[in-house]
Amino acid sequence: MFIPDASADPDLKAIRDKLDSRNVRSIVVLPIRWQSSTIGAIFLRTDRDSQPFSESDIRFCQVVASLTAKALLNAHRLEAVMRDQKDTLAAQKRGDLQRIALVSFFRRLLDRYASSYDQAWAESLLPKASGEELDRLVGVAMQVIDEESKG
Repeated sequence: MFIPDASADPDLKAIRDKLDSRNVRSIVVLPIRWQSSTIGAIFLRTDRDSQPFSESDIRFCQVVASLTAKALLNAHRLEAVMRDQKDTLAAQKRGDLQRIALVSFFRRLLDRYASSYDQAWAESLLPKASGEELDRLVGVAMQVIDEESKG
């Protein structure tokens, strides 16, 4: 919307006193649009002692409104990315804590089981080759866990 002379515009008759007290000459209101929605507006005015807005002033303001819409969209996208990143980090932290709890549980369970007299004696009944194979499998499992923890 462009009003070159606010004091003479019949649509502004009801607020003419306020416009006069603020020394308003011309008014430009440009919508800030994204796709088919208006998401804001730029409101500019000149005072009576200055020149009214020119066509080039209005075109410049339209460019500013368009750039403002793009900047707002980019800010919205950045906020969404940051929110998603925060959610991802929280999920990773939960997963890490779950793995730590699981490993702690198994370590304590195995420590308590291995410290019992019956278990220590029972392992001596395994053939030497079985014990070596179990040690080898534990080594392989630890390598896999180490590689997986690197991502």
